[in-house]
Amino acid sequence: MSLYWRIFLLNGAVLVAAAVLLLGPVTVSTPVLLGEAMVLGVGLIAMLVANALLLRVGLAPLQRLSRAMNSADLLRPGGRPAVTGSGEMAGLIATFNTMLDRLEAERAATSARVLSAQEAERHRIAQELHDEVGQTLTAVVLQLKRAADLAPDPLQDDLRQVQETTRAGLDEIRRIARRLRPGVLEELGLHSALRALAAEFGTPALTVVDRCGHGLPAFDEQTELVLYRVAQEAVTNAARHAAADRVEIHLAARPGGGAELLVRDDGKGVGDVPEGAGMRGMRERALLIGAVLEVAAAPGGGTDVRLAVPAPAAGGRR
Repeated sequence: MSLYWRIFLLNGAVLVAAAVLLLGPVTVSTPVLLGEAMVLGVGLIAMLVANALLLRVGLAPLQRLSRAMNSADLLRPGGRPAVTGSGEMAGLIATFNTMLDRLEAERAATSARVLSAQEAERHRIAQELHDEVGQTLTAVVLQLKRAADLAPDPLQDDLRQVQETTRAGLDEIRRIARRLRPGVLEELGLHSALRALAAEFGTPALTVVDRCGHGLPAFDEQTELVLYRVAQEAVTNAARHAAADRVEIHLAARPGGGAELLVRDDGKGVGDVPEGAGMRGMRERALLIGAVLEVAAAPGGGTDVRLAVPAPAAGGRR
């Protein structure tokens, strides 16, 4: 039975009952007597209460569907309202669940294409920085050294200072290129890449420690890249925004297969700050490999970024 007919029949039953009472034991005089007014008032209240209860029961699945629509988040998939009720109501809930499945699949496919293009663009930019800008600055450093050696004494100090400034810019460009394209990940694997990441971000004001466990499953290249990028983004957030003094990178095998990455800092925590583009990017990367990303307060203050990766399929690499 459709929702329209259910509501119509519920209200019709209440009105028919009222008409039967008025035609039968309940009569109305002119002027209305006190007893009759009391009976009509009680009857009206009873009809309103009965109608409200019946509509509440009939529309309860629609309210649950409305709450599910308000809380739906494509970056946190899996939540589905239970298919309850009958007729149009059950069909509406089932259609909404099907729509969510399709949207999550399309979002995952779109994110995969976007992130793949992003990695390709990062690779191209890093290659150009290394081959073009890096080589040009290297030549400039050598020319400045030659000029400083041949210049008169009053100019040597200035030229050597310019040489050191240029060398510092060259080191910065190489550092940016390494962040854009983690060559150590491709050449030496995830453990070495995480150690290099900790060494790169470590400063006198920030201690970054990597603690990678043994016996990890053999992951494919995409999973290793997701683990590295999530760790990189979490450490970057801790260094730039959290005012942290210490960051720990933990990577360990999970019982029953899979692995868990934990990046913990002792900074000011996430608080009520809304998630930015970096956090959304981590969630999108996690969806690509079927992982679950959780961001919560760390014990004693700070932030925990936890990525639970499922057991890999055959064909990964250690």
